[in-house]
Amino acid sequence: MVSVSCSGQTNNKNNQTKANKMKTINLTKADFLSKVANYETNPSEWKYLGDRPVLIDFYADWCGPCKMIAPILEELAGEYGDSIYIYKINTEKEQELAAAFGIRSIPTLLFVPMEGKPQLSQGAMPKESLKEAIDKVLLNK
Repeated sequence: MVSVSCSGQTNNKNNQTKANKMKTINLTKADFLSKVANYETNPSEWKYLGDRPVLIDFYADWCGPCKMIAPILEELAGEYGDSIYIYKINTEKEQELAAAFGIRSIPTLLFVPMEGKPQLSQGAMPKESLKEAIDKVLLNK
């Protein structure tokens, strides 16, 4: 498994242009509290509020590895369609959310299955590794 975080310097451009019907969705704290988990009213217990599994990308606009995986996440949103959501949280704008999950390195990916506990993964991953994690952790394939 290859992983690159913002401390690394990678410049990998993905020039694929693919029309996808599903896109990644930007989340604010208010969106997170209503669509994912309300950690303010339920601080001691994880209770997922969504209707399908979700992959959440904690990123920043200035982060090279974050820019590297952004088009991959867009492709995956199109490929997986209605079976999962792919959310993006800008850690610069949503510092409280980043702090709530102890995000210290970006990109950090949060895999949230319908049942069970969420799992964190730090660093950029290649598309095949992301697909494998989505299939195993989120879709139980």
